Amino acid sequence: MPLHVAAFFHPDSHTFSYVVHDPATRQAAVIDPVLDYDPDTGATGEASLQALRAHVDAQALQVRWLLETHAHADHVSAGRRLRQQWPQARLAMGEGITEVQRAFAPRYGVAVPASGAPFDHLFADGEHFALGGLDAEVIAVPGHTPDSVAYRIGDAVFTGDSLFMPDGGTARCDFPGGDAVLLYRSIQRLFALPDSTRVFICHDYGPGGREVANETTIGAQRMHNIHLREGVSEADFVATRQARDATLAEPKLMHPSVKANIQGGA
Repeated sequence: MPLHVAAFFHPDSHTFSYVVHDPATRQAAVIDPVLDYDPDTGATGEASLQALRAHVDAQALQVRWLLETHAHADHVSAGRRLRQQWPQARLAMGEGITEVQRAFAPRYGVAVPASGAPFDHLFADGEHFALGGLDAEVIAVPGHTPDSVAYRIGDAVFTGDSLFMPDGGTARCDFPGGDAVLLYRSIQRLFALPDSTRVFICHDYGPGGREVANETTIGAQRMHNIHLREGVSEADFVATRQARDATLAEPKLMHPSVKANIQGGA
């Protein structure tokens, strides 16, 4: 049976979180969960998690993994909060988080050892893990950030911020450790997947006023992505990406988000 995917949109940060499960075993993973955050008071909240939790309960799912695609700079992760609720679940992300921790922990004065703690597991590029009876593969996709990974599970891939919807393009590369050359090469790895592979993105801003969307395919991305469709050279992509990045403001929640997320969230 194919992977079941349920999406949950957080409008304040334009973030999609996912609960994915193997229908045969009811084993599930939660990908990129979001915690509400008030920038004026610094208070966190869980109202946006209610629908996600209700789905897990209604489907009688066994959450085995809490997966981050990278240390997000635009929202606070709910990973640690959900691990308290589901202690059997492992909080995990790519091993590149150690580089991000080394860069940011001293900046924010947090006592995070640059070893991946407090995450339960750090994935290597190409590592496989099981979600019930389904095979999952971790694909390192550095460029947006050094720790960015995609999760290929069954016929689907969860790309984090590396790819937006085709009319939204690709992720910015101007954060510490970001690299447009690496992003180009990472996306080429994703484009090597079958065209029919379902692609689930992490952010959508409704460009042109359209309704927000979260699902496309590798084939659609290869043919129509406005920054990196088939035939765009590495040099042209890098020039476009760097010019675009020069116009972007810092995310308004960058500092509280990164401070929390290198520690697994709040």
